Amino acid sequence: MKQNLIDIAYLVSAILFIYGLKRLQSPSTARGGNRLAALGMFVAVVATLFVQNLLTPVQMLAGLVVGGAFGALLARRVEMTGMPELVAAFNGFGGAASALVAGAEVARFLAPNAAELMGGSVLSGADAVTISLSILIGMITFTGSFIAFGKLSGRISGNPIVFPGARLVTVVIVLGAVGALAVMVSGAGDFATPGFPADPVVQAALGIAAAGALLGILLVLPIGGADMPVVVALLNSYSGLAAAATGFVLDNTALIVSGALVGASGLILTTIMCKAMNRSLLNVLAGGFGGDSAGQGGSASAVAGQTVNATTPDDVAILLSYASKVIFVPGYGMAVAQAQHAVRELADELAKKGVVVKYAVHPVAGRMPGHMNVLLAEANVPYDQLYEMDEINGEFETTDVAVVIGANDVVNPAARHDTASPIYGMPILNVDQAATTIVLKRSMRPGYAGVDNELFYNANNQMLFGDAKESITEVINEIKAL
Repeated sequence: MKQNLIDIAYLVSAILFIYGLKRLQSPSTARGGNRLAALGMFVAVVATLFVQNLLTPVQMLAGLVVGGAFGALLARRVEMTGMPELVAAFNGFGGAASALVAGAEVARFLAPNAAELMGGSVLSGADAVTISLSILIGMITFTGSFIAFGKLSGRISGNPIVFPGARLVTVVIVLGAVGALAVMVSGAGDFATPGFPADPVVQAALGIAAAGALLGILLVLPIGGADMPVVVALLNSYSGLAAAATGFVLDNTALIVSGALVGASGLILTTIMCKAMNRSLLNVLAGGFGGDSAGQGGSASAVAGQTVNATTPDDVAILLSYASKVIFVPGYGMAVAQAQHAVRELADELAKKGVVVKYAVHPVAGRMPGHMNVLLAEANVPYDQLYEMDEINGEFETTDVAVVIGANDVVNPAARHDTASPIYGMPILNVDQAATTIVLKRSMRPGYAGVDNELFYNANNQMLFGDAKESITEVINEIKAL
């Protein structure tokens, strides 16, 4: 009877996971979908704790309070600009949890009463494979995610970090991990008596963990900042695969289902992000693209004799007030300046004057998938004003003003024609086809790809230099005064 109730709870959890994931497809239902998925995980965790008799109800409640309080604190204290780092950290913790649980299963076979605990069974070859995969993928996710965290937060250079022989070292470590897995499988049947840490199977498990940790570092270090959105999505997929492998280790249906969903959705998102950058996943993993750039200071820097047209808030206010259609293009600069609320207020003021306002969101704008959507949703921008690149690209030709707020590579016309450019072939937002473009930036510093933006030098483009939030606030005040 008890097991039947647990199975029903796992089924309910799986349904909540799937339905919650489905609702994440639309900004208008994403919050509700997130709550449903969280509820599904809560049901699965409680059901597992009850079936295993691990904790008392009081201990469960204490864990819920402590964990909930920690989550609420993070949600309130982490700025939206820090959300990509937080997501990377969550991926890393998920991978570490999977590896630790798999390691705990190895430890269970070492207990003096292992035969009694395991019902007289020993570690099978299938168990050895799933435990090895869980440890390996989990550790890759753990260290790789925290390297990504360091790159996103600026603690580690966003430039590709490589050293001579890195590829050879990576291959050697992979072969070592495969060899350790073979040792675990071959020695699994004899793994029924205590022997830590001398037992070859235990040493193999530790070797797999070490190999995974090193691989995570070596795989992410060579990847530049321009590819970080793809890396975050891929590491999310890895964390799901590690969880699914752990589910097989524990024979836990809910963990298998949730891990498979996260792994599959992360891989789909990775594919979408690669398509948006017109690059293959193999090309991304090879590294060497984009990163920190020294940039060019000043408000009117020139490249190869070209100059830019600088403008002022009052001129921008006049231009926007007399426009019929305006499209805002948000980028990471908007996140840094925390300008999303000011942008929405500006859009509201323009709407009062009868201006049609829309937002164009590029799939890889920002530092993680959906970064701009989250920022705009936080500012209560109407969902029906948000448009993906494919939906709105054809409208720029009939747009009076396109306002680019901190975006760079995703609006660079060089992607369409400059075969020597590292972003050549990447689908971009066609903002240069608008009658006028206004770019809000602090300086002429290039984006993550490290290349100069042709848009800045177009005759129909105007640069409004300064902090985006302060600049937009000045524009709003000027519009109100008209």
